[in-house]
Amino acid sequence: MAVVCKKCGLPDDLCACGELDKEETRIVVRLEKRRFSKTTTIIEGIDPKLSDIHNIAKELKSKLACGGTAKDGFILLQGDHRHDVKEYLVKMGFTEPTIEVQ
Repeated sequence: MAVVCKKCGLPDDLCACGELDKEETRIVVRLEKRRFSKTTTIIEGIDPKLSDIHNIAKELKSKLACGGTAKDGFILLQGDHRHDVKEYLVKMGFTEPTIEVQ
């Protein structure tokens, strides 16, 4: 018996709910100064229930060669990576108009 998606009613192999949720999310990428004048790039707006925020953080950290973490629905990256993050999020499937860089 095929597993059926609870949201759209289609079988899981045909379900596109995850991709639609990625297109609808509004993501804000901003820069913040932390302790000892360290700059931190903060990514907010990715729903941890719909996307695996820890895997996204892991990919971004390896692509950008920086440290960071994912907690409380935020992704924190060490350093100023605002414009590079937008590029990589678009490659991951998020739409460009929904990503706001401050």
